Parts: sequence; structure tokens; C-alpha cells
Amino acid sequence: MISRNIIGSAFALSALMLAVAQAGAATSGHPGTPESDMAYEGAPVATDPSLAKNLIAGDPPMSQDEFNEAKRIFFERCAGCHGVLRKGATGKPLTPDITRQRGTEYLKAFITYGSPAGMPNWGTSGDLSPEVVDMMARYLQHEPPQPPEYGMNEMKATWKVVVPPDQRPKKQMNKLNLPNLFSVTLRDKGQVALVDGDSKKIVSVIKTGYAVHISRLSASGRYLFVIGRDAKINMIDLWMEKPETVAEIKVGMEARSVETSKYKGWEDKYAIAGTYWPPQFVIMDGETLEPLKVVGTRGMTVDTQEYHPEPRVAAIVASHEHPEFIVNVKETGKILMVDYEDLNNLKVTEIGAARFLHDGGWDSSLRYFLTAANKSNKIAVVDSKEDKLAALVDVGQIPHPGRGANFVDPKFGPVWATSHLGDQSIAVIGTDPAKHPENAWKMVRHIDGQGGGSLFIKTHPKSTNLYVDTALNPDPKVSQSVAVFDINDLDKGFEVLPIADWAELGDGPKRVVQPEFNQAGDEVWFSVWNGKDQSSALVVVDDKTRKLKTVIKDERLITPTGKFNVYNTMHDVY
Repeated sequence: MISRNIIGSAFALSALMLAVAQAGAATSGHPGTPESDMAYEGAPVATDPSLAKNLIAGDPPMSQDEFNEAKRIFFERCAGCHGVLRKGATGKPLTPDITRQRGTEYLKAFITYGSPAGMPNWGTSGDLSPEVVDMMARYLQHEPPQPPEYGMNEMKATWKVVVPPDQRPKKQMNKLNLPNLFSVTLRDKGQVALVDGDSKKIVSVIKTGYAVHISRLSASGRYLFVIGRDAKINMIDLWMEKPETVAEIKVGMEARSVETSKYKGWEDKYAIAGTYWPPQFVIMDGETLEPLKVVGTRGMTVDTQEYHPEPRVAAIVASHEHPEFIVNVKETGKILMVDYEDLNNLKVTEIGAARFLHDGGWDSSLRYFLTAANKSNKIAVVDSKEDKLAALVDVGQIPHPGRGANFVDPKFGPVWATSHLGDQSIAVIGTDPAKHPENAWKMVRHIDGQGGGSLFIKTHPKSTNLYVDTALNPDPKVSQSVAVFDINDLDKGFEVLPIADWAELGDGPKRVVQPEFNQAGDEVWFSVWNGKDQSSALVVVDDKTRKLKTVIKDERLITPTGKFNVYNTMHDVY
């Protein structure tokens, strides 16, 4: 029987849920936690749960079938927050030393009713039946099953050079205007579409890994690198008559980041990818993807100096100041400056920042890397010339800049901006310590957008507009539109552009995501991300007039999300 204390806690949580709902906050069944947070954090991991070792031992009893089913549910619903090993990430640790002390009845109540800190109320929401809740409570008291490691031998077993370098074209064989080409993620199809920015037509659809997270260009602009959440990398040669994959490799079980060397004299020499599982990064040959060096990231957290077994590799960027890659290690809060001059005697400078590092980008000078420590509500600033932390800047709740937005503020000079998942604010940070030292690495503006749930913010050196999406906001009117600010008059507020309405797609969630400019900086493209069985589109807006220019519709555009213009991605223009 559940104790009176647990029942009382459950009623208190239910009352809190009701109060939050009555106050108008969108919770998606997470008391006090915006739906936008959980839509982002609670996403399923790409690691195949069937590969994890089963460790059924001791009490409480479970059958093999129950254990397998509970493992699947945990990987799909829980691992994104609590970690594959249940050591804690953005969610609390759920290791047996903790869960066994709590006991089955306590865990059942917690799973059923959730918590104000953001734990879903899986039971009262109807997502999990009482029988499944009981099964999950028992599962959490057993040792967590660990996926297998994935090292050099496993990587080489998946490595394929489809077209060797000496058999590739010596010059561009197609008539595409490559600098204005877009690589568009077709999330649920495991594909990318290459879209001609001039004609607005799809020129190729290429099979990739699951849910491509980013596209990156080699320094020369010839090769396109894409990485799926399942850690598969495709290297696509844009010079071929019809661009196709020329090399591929799977570098782990789950991943988010890929980049190539850009420092003068090292262009296209190396590629690098970072994985969520196992927690590590690998440096590869830039022409063939041959894996050359694997480096693990397990270690101590930057704040409490405690060991973390699952510190995932998030954003990676290529330095313009040194032959280095800059690697974000999420859970430990460390930024690694990886010198690739001598892989046999690898030099890594470790910079302590703040925990839960995620995405980020360069300032306009390409010297300072600004990156979100999302659950710490900070932006870390790294001086890539000195290989030192320049600042930690407090911002809003769960910053998620993508690569951020650089522009010249009429009052504060050069700045970089981020939007947020957890609130409606846009933080504007000064980035010019030479000419505007009084504003450098300070939040000089804190302006309001139309809501939380933002994934990307974007402008362009030739634009006076600042675009902010709100794709994960629970209000459809907000998630289906974007806010646009006049950079020269940020205080006057924003205009709302009804992007999804302009697409005329009919039913569906129609989330509008990731503004991306064309090479010229006079068009901005948006993905209207619909269900996989519904029509999606790309909407192109005239940046000068903020009016609809065209809608790109094609039956092959299934769940489009990220878009990456070749020129802007090559040159870190944002």
C-alpha cells in the first residue's frame, strides 16, 4: 500500500498541476515545466536498446520479457534526460543505490504523478498504464543495461569508400551554383535533399543516417558532411554530375556533431565527429573518412569534480586561429581545444566552462566562440586565439542559439544573440573587447520575443532583420510563425510572419523551424515541419519586404527541419 506521505505528495502534485493549468502555463503533463522544454529534452535516444546488455539480478523480480520491454521504454522516453546509464544528465540520477532505497511503491507514485522539477506524470497523463508503471518502478531498481562500446574496430567495419579520391572529378561536373545550394534535413526519412537556391528545385535526394542533425562543408566547399542521430556520416561530393555519397562511416550509436579542418594550410585535411554514445570523438581523414584517432571524454565535472561516465559530445567547430577543433563536452561542462597537428602526440587544452554545454557559434571576428551551457542558463565565451575562457554570461532559461546571430547594435556595437527554449527572451551580448570594452561579454539587451520554445535565431551581414523561430512552443499560433525584429530599432518590438499559413498545407502541427539565408542575404528560408504522413514545405521570404516570395512543395519534402546554405556554412556566416 502506498504510504500517506506518498499519497499526500501525489495530491500536492496534482494540485500544483491544476494551479499551473489554471494560470495558463502549458505543461504537457509536466508540472511547472513548459511543454517546449520536454519536447526538446525528452526526445528518444538513437541508441538501439536491444544492443544493451541485460542485467536481471536480485529483487524486485522481473521476467526477461518485462525487462526487455522496460528497457525499450526507458530508452525511448527517459534516457534523453536521465542518461543511458541513468547517471543523470538534465534529469536526476536513477541508479540502483538511489532507487532501491526509495522502493517500488515510492517509484510508482513518482512515475505516476511526476514532480514540479519536470518529471513527467506518466501515469495520470495516460501515457503509461498502472501495470507498465509498476514494471518501470521495478526495472529502475536493477542495474542499468549498458550499450556496448564502439571503438576503432567497430568503426572500420562500417567504413566504406564508395568512390576513391583518384576516381572523383577533377573539376565541378554539374552546372549548379554551389555557393547557393541548400542541404535540407528530411528528418523522418533518413535523407537530405539538395535544393538549388536559384531555381528552388530539388536536385538530389540522398540516403543518410536517421534524423540528420547538421550539415557541414569542407573548407573548399566541395564536400558536404552530414551526420545522423544514429552516428552515420555521409561524405557527399558536390562536384559530381549528380552529387552523391563518396564515403561513409558509422562512428558510434548516437551522435550530433561533425566538422572539418579549416585552418590555413590544413583545409580539408581532417574531419571530426563527436558521439553521445559512447562518449567520445573521432578524427578522420578528410578525403576518405578513414578513422585515425578515437578519444574518450569520460571524466570529472567542472563544478563538483565528480566522475561522470556519460559526458556526451555536443557542438564541434573548427578554429580559424590554430589547427584545432573546439569540442563541447556536455555533462562535464568542459570545452576541449584539440590540436590536430600531430595525432600521435595529441595536445588537448581543457577549458572549464559550465555544465550541459550544447550548441553555439562564432562572433563576427571568428575569434570568439560563444556556446550555450543550456541547463546552467549561461553562455560560455572562448578566446580561440589564447585558448582561454573569456567569460561566462548569465542569460535566460535554456539558451539554444543554434549558431547564434551576429549584428551591429546601433547602441552597443558588435553583438551576438541567442534565443531560449525555456522563456520568451532574446539575450544580446557585446562581442567587441577592442573598441567597445564596456560592453564586451555582457548581456547588453534582454528583449522579449513571442514565446519560449525557440531553437534558432538568425540574421545576415546584409540584412537589418533578426528572425526568431518558436518551433517547440505549445501554442500552434506561435510554433507556426516567426518573430522578426528591426535590428536598428529593437525596442519597438517584433512583427509576426505567419509562415505556416503562407505554406497552405492543411492539417498538421506545421512547426516552423530554422531561418536560413541564401548566399546573397536577400532571402530567408524556413522549414514548415509537418507530420511524416502530411505535407511539408519550405517557405522563402523576401528579406527586404518581409513578404512571401515562394513556397517550395515537393512530395519528397518529408519532415524537413534543418537547412544549411553552402556558402554561409563554409564561411561561418550567421
